[in-house]
Amino acid sequence: MTYANVERAATQVGLIVMGAQHPRVSGAKQLDGGTLILLGTAGAFWPTLAASPEWRDGQPDPVDRWSKRVIGELAQDLSAAAHYPFGGPPYAPFIDWALNSGRTFSSPVGALVHDTVGMMISFRGALHFTGEFTIPHNLQESPCVECPAPCATTCPVEALNTHSFYDVAACKGYLGTEAGQDCLNDGCIARRACPVSAGAERQPEQSAHHMNAFFRS
Repeated sequence: MTYANVERAATQVGLIVMGAQHPRVSGAKQLDGGTLILLGTAGAFWPTLAASPEWRDGQPDPVDRWSKRVIGELAQDLSAAAHYPFGGPPYAPFIDWALNSGRTFSSPVGALVHDTVGMMISFRGALHFTGEFTIPHNLQESPCVECPAPCATTCPVEALNTHSFYDVAACKGYLGTEAGQDCLNDGCIARRACPVSAGAERQPEQSAHHMNAFFRS
């Protein structure tokens, strides 16, 4: 197996590789050895999902069901074990895996930020291979280091702030107002303010789906 083969297979089904690591080196929780590849979404994901049977059948949780089918098939084809950030408890430690990948960091407001998709992170699963193969050296400097941190000042109700991570009640309260329809329909304004988030090529329909699911939860 090669990193390029995994990256190519992920791209073909509408996903991107968002990080990789050798658990023996990174100390990734719940894993011993091998190679771990984190998979997530970017621009090609939403049109792929929208054409899928999971999206069209009208049943609940289309994104998770699509992810489980597609990543499960990838795992079978590539001889890997599939892991998902949903379906628990117990949940797979995706935050730990992401932070150990060298491509995901904590932002000034506590939320995760990724080197190419910014704060529009959506991990859909991971592939764990028993063998170690060469992966890029991804330990980079956080994109927040030279950033003026618009994420810290953009939220109208300071639900995302630098002193207390994520006031869920304030966020949901705002989403229920007329002013909050911008966030509800186009995605969190603070996350959109991150300059790197543009790399996610997030379509408003995807953001609306996730925000409405959060609002109703």
